[in-house]
Amino acid sequence: MNKLRLLVDSLWRLTWESREAVHTEELFVPFNPWRESDLCPPPVARHLENSEPGARLKLMLPPGECVPPYLADKQFDFPVKSFAAASRSPRLGRFYPKHLLLGFSGNLTPFRCIGVENGVLTADFNHPLAGASLTLEVINKAIKQKHGERGGGCQDWLDNLTTGPGIQARSQGVPTDFFSDEPFHREDDGDDALFYTQPRLVNHVDIRAQATITALYSNLLRPGMAVLDLMSSWQSHVPEGLELNSLVGLGINEEELQHNPRLTGRIVHDLNRDPRLPFPDGHFGAVICNLSVEYLVRPLEVFVEAARVLKPGGLFIQAFSHRWFPPKVVKIWPELHEFERVGLVLEYFLRSGGFGNLNSFSSRGWPRPATDRYYPQFRFSDPVYAVWGEKI
Repeated sequence: MNKLRLLVDSLWRLTWESREAVHTEELFVPFNPWRESDLCPPPVARHLENSEPGARLKLMLPPGECVPPYLADKQFDFPVKSFAAASRSPRLGRFYPKHLLLGFSGNLTPFRCIGVENGVLTADFNHPLAGASLTLEVINKAIKQKHGERGGGCQDWLDNLTTGPGIQARSQGVPTDFFSDEPFHREDDGDDALFYTQPRLVNHVDIRAQATITALYSNLLRPGMAVLDLMSSWQSHVPEGLELNSLVGLGINEEELQHNPRLTGRIVHDLNRDPRLPFPDGHFGAVICNLSVEYLVRPLEVFVEAARVLKPGGLFIQAFSHRWFPPKVVKIWPELHEFERVGLVLEYFLRSGGFGNLNSFSSRGWPRPATDRYYPQFRFSDPVYAVWGEKI
């Protein structure tokens, strides 16, 4: 096959482990062999140039092979007063853009704060995945013919895939300090029931992202389960063909719940006012929560309650993206790197004490559907992030 005439749509999947969880990162890659073969590992280039749709390649990447190795001399001490975020102090385990440090103007590369003591901030400039063993799977989705080269850029797709992942993990197993500086205050701390009086029967992410959430549930939920849809609305994103024993929606707007055809039960309940769930212990096989975790002002209490109402081994699944209602989002959420938000939700699971076998997931880079209201203003589909764990 003449690679001059070839474009390959592919899915690149990276799997790695931290001390706390198993992590899976997915990136949609429209690969151009003519421009990009020299920028990726040779086995990947050969696979994409010569394989048919559906073909898979799996590579084991030891530490230091695709991201720089971990080096102790990439840790630096700075006076805390050189940290330029006037409204906040550096917190242990958190990531911040380098431009907040004196002498790094304009540099958006994140660094991790691994120590704050006696007026000294210790910054780790290592790549967040440095030291991790990685597994890369490349799946051919479609092969297209092109009509010629008209210029344009090329991408280092492995670099794109590994930019962000790693940020969600704790540093050396030490809990990240997400809980200082009143993180759960909101711009509008008024009654949520009043804010959500008007039903919002709109798509909160585009249809491509919705399909990703549905595919995730297809892999994790099983027929015959009793499922609780927490902070529910008019869409649950559960696969149409999945026959559940029950799907109970607990949300804040009755009209939105009534518009959800998948629900077998509907309960109006404000978790920010009362995090207790009106169900007996061990009632559900799974609890799901779509695009809403960023609004919880008492998240640890809600996670404890989710564990209580789950059967042993039951799943609690949180799925979210990068869009929210600004007045009601908790203060810390917009301050975080997108992958640091995954770390925050992981911290909810860990600190609530009721879950094991934790997993995180990301899916990025998919083309935004041409029918979407934000196309072509935004080229890419909304990213999807998820964290889930099993009731201990």
